[in-house]
Amino acid sequence: MMFKTFLQLIIVICLPGFAIAAAPLSEPSFSDKIRFQVEKFQLNNGMTVLLHVDHSAPLISYHQWFRVGSRHEKVGKTGLAHFFEHMMFRGTKDISHEALEKMIRGNGGNYNAFTSRDYTGYYEDMPAGKLPLLVKIESDRMRNLIFSDEIIQKEREVVKEERRYRVTNSVSGSMNESIFSTVFKVHPYRWPIVGYMSDLNAAKIDDFKEFYRIHYAPNNAVLVVAGSFDPKQAKKLISEAYEKIPPQKIPEVKVASEPEQKGARLQTLRQNVQSPTLAVVFPAPKAGDQDAYALDLLSNILGEGQSSRLYKRIVYNEQSALNVGAFNYTPKEAGLFQISASVKPGASKDKVLTSIYGELYKLRKYLVSEKELDKAKNQIMKAYVDGLKTISGKARILAINEIYFGDYQVLYKDLEKYEAVTREDIVKVAAKYLLPEKRSVIQVLPKVASN
Repeated sequence: MMFKTFLQLIIVICLPGFAIAAAPLSEPSFSDKIRFQVEKFQLNNGMTVLLHVDHSAPLISYHQWFRVGSRHEKVGKTGLAHFFEHMMFRGTKDISHEALEKMIRGNGGNYNAFTSRDYTGYYEDMPAGKLPLLVKIESDRMRNLIFSDEIIQKEREVVKEERRYRVTNSVSGSMNESIFSTVFKVHPYRWPIVGYMSDLNAAKIDDFKEFYRIHYAPNNAVLVVAGSFDPKQAKKLISEAYEKIPPQKIPEVKVASEPEQKGARLQTLRQNVQSPTLAVVFPAPKAGDQDAYALDLLSNILGEGQSSRLYKRIVYNEQSALNVGAFNYTPKEAGLFQISASVKPGASKDKVLTSIYGELYKLRKYLVSEKELDKAKNQIMKAYVDGLKTISGKARILAINEIYFGDYQVLYKDLEKYEAVTREDIVKVAAKYLLPEKRSVIQVLPKVASN
């Protein structure tokens, strides 16, 4: 099946409520095929609101995101953004921690939050009809959070234990931390989202109060409401609850440009492992950059699934690795292209690395096949469309595009940009970014036995 026909069927069959309900006689653009109705407006205090009505299910998804992540922190105060995510669940003057849990769970909903390098997001998924409750909860958390040394100390221990579990005692976590500190030397992406242990220990109550005042302001927030609700009622509820919250002056984040990497870097970690784990990483473009779309497709061809080039060579044919994969990471300001492999016990890590370098050489020198490129487009774009099948999924992608680009409509152009990538573009980005002198190799090796 040809690529365009395949994708058109995915969109027509899987996405109820979208603008296109059947294949038209004159084929519209990809952006038209996935376009869905969104109303965007801004409150007087600068808060951005996106409303998407979808009555296909009696549900509502409420996403309140803030334009603050670990890159907005300073040296000596790392981990504040993630630490603060925990603080947001400790209660306000009017709604205690226990009451918050009861209000959401007791009404058949669920909630969670996440912190990234560029943003922090909070969301609830609830049955339809609970919009007034959601507006009450989130507008209250934006202005009435309570702070005490007792609460901070309790959450400090929770976050520290999270760091131990996810980083210190985790092969993937410690490797990930080392990847960013090896590739980034001046950019705030170099420190971990969870922060350093010394900074977690040093965080004071005044740090949290100032962080809250500045970054959790309405003019630093994006609110997305998606699902089954009355938009007129939503606008009224949101305006009445949020417009009384004053805006704040958001400090400009001035980040020095990352120096160009001109030589290969090596970082070795020693842990209690039986065999090596490897990562080969390259600096890559940020989200929205034209080259990022070609690198996404390249990563799929190189290391996505058992039919990928690396899997067939290293795992299946050479049997020198247990698994291997590749992906292109595109945050707001600077990205990473990463290949990871777990070396098979008794196999040579150098042989695995040589095979990885060999496959990268081929991508820099020779065109991929049309079949490979079409398959990569099918997989990536199907995953993209699948992410829009749920109400919460649509709310999430609206929020992230509004946070990254200041315009949620950027999401409608992504499929066209993937479709436009050629085999020549794959060679071009491979030759531009995946060069030996630009690579960093991070290896986790078994601890050396003591005599």
